[in-house]
Amino acid sequence: MASRDEVPSGEPPAPVESVDRALRLLIYLRDHDSISVKEAAEHLGIAASTAHRLLSTLTRRDFTVQDFSRRYRMGAVLSSTAPDWVTEPALRDVALQPLTELQARVKDTVQVMMLHGGNIRFIEGVEPDAILRVIRRVDDEMPAFVSAGGKAILGQLSNQEVEEIYRRGLAEWPTRRVHTMKMLKRMLTQVRRVGYGLSMEETEQGVVGVGVAVIGPDARPVAALTVAIPSVRFQRERIPEYVAALRDAAQQVQDELFGDFTVARS
Repeated sequence: MASRDEVPSGEPPAPVESVDRALRLLIYLRDHDSISVKEAAEHLGIAASTAHRLLSTLTRRDFTVQDFSRRYRMGAVLSSTAPDWVTEPALRDVALQPLTELQARVKDTVQVMMLHGGNIRFIEGVEPDAILRVIRRVDDEMPAFVSAGGKAILGQLSNQEVEEIYRRGLAEWPTRRVHTMKMLKRMLTQVRRVGYGLSMEETEQGVVGVGVAVIGPDARPVAALTVAIPSVRFQRERIPEYVAALRDAAQQVQDELFGDFTVARS
């Protein structure tokens, strides 16, 4: 007599239900850009709370990642190009030419930076020959939430990720305007809505910055590009011009870093 644990001859073993559901979600993400909790629940025919637990588990193990719009995408574990290998030297090498072209276009100082804990770290920059200009920074750090580029990077993360980054509180900075997590979340809501970061004399007096994020194939931010303008010369109506130029340069950096891999955007 066969035991209760044996599978009858000719029948495939029953799948472990939670594992089977998780694999079905990954197969879905292989063929689609992203999925919401509601879509996952409908796809699997389960309750939204169960779908949320499945996606949260996959995210915890880096199989998926949740973007700022709360949709889930393929994570670093299954991405052919994970952003972990984007080192500072590699970023500096590929960004220098796009930065040079960007500076010629906007006529002000341009820089590339990466997130380093709760700070941004300046990697490279190109400044104009003008007497009145913002001096480029290299290897300096400052809180990400005061920099246009830092705001652009943080805006690509979920509120939960931002809370984790600043779980010990927001760093002091002489010219900061954000003092609480509530203020930071409100500011990032605006960044996500417009698609760029704006720093109005928050890094230092007399400097205005506009920044956009460089996005990896898994929809994660890997860096940011900014243009820094002396405040006496800043014209708000030129923001669309700056943003368009920054996005073109960011696309060049993405193409150099990731080649033919599709960069997912929300």
